[in-house]
Amino acid sequence: METGKPFSPSCERNRDPILEVLRVHFAGGRHVLEIGSGTGQHAVHFAAAMPWLQWQCSDRVEHLPGIRAWLDEAALPNMPVPVELDVAHGSWPPTDFDAVFTANTLHIMGWEEVEALFVGLGEKLAFAAAAATSFTLAIYGPFNYGGDFTSDSNRAFDASLRARDPRMGIRDFEAVNGLARGIGLELIADIAMPANNRCLVWRRGTGPHDPT
Repeated sequence: METGKPFSPSCERNRDPILEVLRVHFAGGRHVLEIGSGTGQHAVHFAAAMPWLQWQCSDRVEHLPGIRAWLDEAALPNMPVPVELDVAHGSWPPTDFDAVFTANTLHIMGWEEVEALFVGLGEKLAFAAAAATSFTLAIYGPFNYGGDFTSDSNRAFDASLRARDPRMGIRDFEAVNGLARGIGLELIADIAMPANNRCLVWRRGTGPHDPT
């Protein structure tokens, strides 16, 4: 804890490389839902750097006080009160969003929760389609390709996750991409990030989100 706020060193390390990607792919966005905001550090950094976006934090209820501490200190006009969201129980906020971001969440969810995440995203996509707006999804974290780990460190990380909970683990890119394609999303970017992570971006529809 720092000054009463939860603090993650990894968030400090990876926030700027992630921001470089989001600046491009969220350039024409208006309203972003962040799933699994964790400490709230990413959200404050991104919302301050991209003031044209309304950045909605969400997480399980036990994480909301820490997120609120970061938001209260930042006092940014484009950051509403964080909301509870547990993808396993379908408790999605009623507001419509044209973009969704999540970081380091898929490997700590069980696979059934990952599937539930995409079911919920599919419902949000239906609203976007009805409004004839584009929809962008960006996911940051480690992924396997062709069933293989991309590094020894990722292999060790996966083992540590499964020791904590057998339902956890680094996800296969192909399986996640299959879920995305199943709800009508098209992969438009797969970007190598520091520490053997990736930033994957999918989109449905064309329009102001298209990077120039």
